[in-house]
Amino acid sequence: MKQTNFHTHTWRCNHANGSDEEYVLEAIENDFEVLGFADHCCWKYDSGFVPWIRMKEQEFPHYKSSIMNLKKKYAKDINIRLGMEAEYFPDKMDWMLDFCIDEDIDYLIFGNHYYQSDETGIYYGSIEPEYVQSYFDSCIEGMKTGMYAYLAHPELIMRNKYLGWNETVEIGFHRICQTAKELDMPLEYNVLGMMYNERYKVDAYPNSRFWKIASQYRNKAIIGMDSHQPFDLNKTNYMKALDNLSKYNVEIIDDIKRVDYLAIKAKKALNNLEF
Repeated sequence: MKQTNFHTHTWRCNHANGSDEEYVLEAIENDFEVLGFADHCCWKYDSGFVPWIRMKEQEFPHYKSSIMNLKKKYAKDINIRLGMEAEYFPDKMDWMLDFCIDEDIDYLIFGNHYYQSDETGIYYGSIEPEYVQSYFDSCIEGMKTGMYAYLAHPELIMRNKYLGWNETVEIGFHRICQTAKELDMPLEYNVLGMMYNERYKVDAYPNSRFWKIASQYRNKAIIGMDSHQPFDLNKTNYMKALDNLSKYNVEIIDDIKRVDYLAIKAKKALNNLEF
């Protein structure tokens, strides 16, 4: 099994540190064979909203050129891929599809962080009970677009310290796992979350109850470092995550397919669909 990571952030999201090259060098030092950059994506906001937790649209050209230059520079040492972590914002998905085609994006990972859009300010990691169901509904809707390589930190809502395990949560996680199985979509075992759990003695994400449900469906699982600093690309933590994940009855994978966004657009046009 190869040691890979497709969940790497950069300073452009305003809550990560280090140069792009430092992440690459750290990955090589820690024996990663594949490093996928997936910084928090830019979106086009018709309202003029300026986000503070993601790269801006005008920053993307530098992001892309930096990653592609590093891909060429370190081609003999590591396989580098160009991706982004994106939410499912229904009214912006057509724009994102065209963006991925125009910019030749290798993949998106699905990080379901906000209700409808970050413009609402409603973060799923600290939501009120009335929004819990919408988290699961939007996960399912986003997964079915076919635009994402995998679902990142599927248990994000369990970061909410006021949200306990209940019937709504359990049914919702069953829905996610069943949909992932039907779509053959991997679910992420998040290493940054694992370290958070250990530090604060909680079971947020990765969540043990969730992975027991994933075991029932024999889901595919992939390890994501979710690195926000170069030293997050730590081999010891990767191996600890692999050991933890190996205790569940899931299929652990080490690679993802390049998403064919042109094919998605063609299919969407053929069926006259809207996301």
